[in-house]
Amino acid sequence: MARTAARPEAAAHRELRPAREDCPHCGRRTWADYTNHRTVTTLDGLLRLDLTVRRCPHPDCPLHLRPYRPEEEGRVALPQHEFGLDVIALVGSLRYARHRTVTEIHAELTARGVRVCPRTVTNLLDRYDELRALGLTDTQRLRKLTAAWGRVVLAIDGLQPDVGHEVLWVIRDCLTGEPLLARSLLSATEADLAALLREVQDALPVPILGVVSDGQHSIRKAVASALPGIPHQLCQFHYLREAARPIYEADRHAKKELKKVVRGVRPIERAVEGQDGPEAEVTRGYCLAVRSALTDDGRPPLCASGLKLRDRLEAIDAPSVVWRKKGVADRAEEAPGARRQRARRDGRPVADDPDRLRLGPPGGTAPGE
Repeated sequence: MARTAARPEAAAHRELRPAREDCPHCGRRTWADYTNHRTVTTLDGLLRLDLTVRRCPHPDCPLHLRPYRPEEEGRVALPQHEFGLDVIALVGSLRYARHRTVTEIHAELTARGVRVCPRTVTNLLDRYDELRALGLTDTQRLRKLTAAWGRVVLAIDGLQPDVGHEVLWVIRDCLTGEPLLARSLLSATEADLAALLREVQDALPVPILGVVSDGQHSIRKAVASALPGIPHQLCQFHYLREAARPIYEADRHAKKELKKVVRGVRPIERAVEGQDGPEAEVTRGYCLAVRSALTDDGRPPLCASGLKLRDRLEAIDAPSVVWRKKGVADRAEEAPGARRQRARRDGRPVADDPDRLRLGPPGGTAPGE
């Protein structure tokens, strides 16, 4: 989409020059041919770069008249890109570390003062995936990481915060915790995943002892075809979740039954609407606590939502039980005359006042009653 408004003036300015003045091929002195200007959008605002470009003037050099740009430019932004590497790194962190959607990432960048459209956020995500994949293809890096242990245990999983977009598949070593390969795939078929596993196996100088993944069928078939004879098991979280499924179902049923007991919060709230007394405030507080307890779900299998709801409801009911016991104790300590006077005032009978003890209709009672 074309730009509809002019870019504002850059708030910062930097002048970059090549670190060396001689030709990297022939070693003779180069000329400062011209100055290039570019504006980069960073998290700190717009940054204007003045780049001194040098060229080798010697016709017999293979790099004759080829531009030699400042090395530090690559630490600010990618070639022919208007957004800095810090913006790309933030977009990737929000996407894969915090599982934010494209809309949420766009809102976060806008709140930070970065002027960007949603389509550009998608392009920045693609650049992040490419940089991540490129940084993990260094075979020398893999040799250094795995040389100390002498073996690896692979973990493979796909990251897909938004349904319908490309999935970033990551293969990492469970012993060192380092990623070994990252690749964006449009599909997760057996052939695609098997190719990734074979690529990692060919680059590793040490044997693969096992593979850990979830129970996706395409991953199981890919491991069986690419790494035959190597043990493959489910990750501990998925294994624990499957093992706790019967307990989860029982807990879910218990939560449903508990919700039936505390239904009818809305009519109570309507009854105290517009009232400002202390009783109305206490009633609204209790209703709000019950609503919060009902909507606060746990994450199985490590947190049972039914047990959590029972604990919340018991905590809500505990003050009322204390108040009821306190009221009974206070009435027991009252003098008999005070109890009779209170009984005549509110019309309720008391056990030590036989004259006020109502056993029948207001018209009178039979001696046998």
